[in-house]
Formats: sequence, structure tokens, C-alpha cells
Amino acid sequence: MQWINAKVKKINIWNNNLFSLILRANVNNFIAGQFVRLTTLKSKNNIRRAYSYVNSPINKNLEFYIIRIDSGSLSNELYNLKKNDFVMITKESFGFFTIKEIPKCENLWMFSTGTAIGPYLSILQYKKGLEFFKNIILVHAVRFIKDLNYLILINNLKKKYNNKLKVILISSREKSNISISGRIPKLISNGIIEKKANIIIDKNSHVMICGNPEMIIETQELLKKDRNMKKNLRSSPGNITTENYWK
Repeated sequence: MQWINAKVKKINIWNNNLFSLILRANVNNFIAGQFVRLTTLKSKNNIRRAYSYVNSPINKNLEFYIIRIDSGSLSNELYNLKKNDFVMITKESFGFFTIKEIPKCENLWMFSTGTAIGPYLSILQYKKGLEFFKNIILVHAVRFIKDLNYLILINNLKKKYNNKLKVILISSREKSNISISGRIPKLISNGIIEKKANIIIDKNSHVMICGNPEMIIETQELLKKDRNMKKNLRSSPGNITTENYWK
């Protein structure tokens, strides 16, 4: 694994727990949906973490949406970086959470919690490969409405895709007129998400899931049990693709 220097171009501090890190580095070409690993020059115990690109592969500004963990050494170091500081980034990217791994189907569902909206924003901004789907449904769940830090970008993407891209916002801890309230597995189980999208999760659908590990497990098991879906593998195509780089 080759590590190179990355210069901090900008940091968007959204609140005490969420921030976006924008870097410049001579990384190799990556595929929308992939991730890299980051560390700081001062990282204790050489801690490294995986973060998905938010930016399109054609954008030279490398953007990462990160949650600061109170007890997390690396996330706090990244949070406190300043413009023109340096971090270390892997030159290569990783992962198969990409459109080219998805079997062609009518409806592409993108489920995310929190900062896991990142890879979907990269995919949607890049656009390539999405012409094979009739409908794209982006489901973004956060705790509070104030955590919808990429709402402007999401709304701009929605306009660019016209009626092809549907956006469903979820807030789990408060009610709002721009979101539905609850947790993703429950909102699938009771049919609320499908009613909101006016699209059914069935054999004509593929479901991508990224975010909280517990949500991923619960949603995947629900879809297997209630919708007769199966995990998507290269050797055996299925209906469910997940990203599991969380540690």
C-alpha cells in the first residue's frame, strides 16, 4: 500500500461532530463509490481509517465527509487540521461499491445513514453507468435535520436528473416537513418508504446499502426474508450490495 502526501485545501466544519475535508493529492484514478485510507503525520499508533470519496472522479478536489468521534484519536486530529496542513492518503483506492458491479435493473435504491451519503454523491455527480436505470431512489437518514449538510448538492442533483432521481430524507430523532421520521428497516417493513417513492422494492430493484453496520445488517436481513432478495456477488449476481469498510 503506497502512501502519499495530501495538502489540505479546505475544511468545512458543519458542527461539533461533522466536517468535510477537502484535499489535493496526486492519487491514482478511482471509480465513483470507492474509498481510500487516511492518516495524519501525528497519528498515534499509526491509526488509519477508510473514507469514501464524495467528489466525482473528474474533480481534482478530493472530498471526504467525516464524523468526529469524541474518543477517536484520528477523527479529532483530522477535525483540527488547518488549510495547507498535510495528511497521508493511499495512492490507490479500494472497494467494489460501484455502479459497474450492479446488475442492470429498473430501480436502483441507495440507502445511507449519516456520512455514508458520500459514495452516492460521488456516483451521482459522475453520472456514468446510471443511464441503465429507469429510477434512482436516494434515501438519506440522519438524526436531526441540521445534519443534512449536503442538502443543497442533493437538491441540485435532483434537478439535473429531472424525475429520474427521487430523494427521500429521514430524520430519526425529530419530525420535519421535509423528511419522514423513523429508522430505515422499520420504514421499509411498514411500507412508508415505498409509498413515499411510489416505487416497490421487488425483483426489478437493486438495493445499495451504506452506513451504520447495525442498519446494514437489519436491512439486508429484512430484504432477504421479506422480499426474497440475495446478496450481490460477482460469482452469483443478486439484489443487495453493501459497503462494509466500517471498523
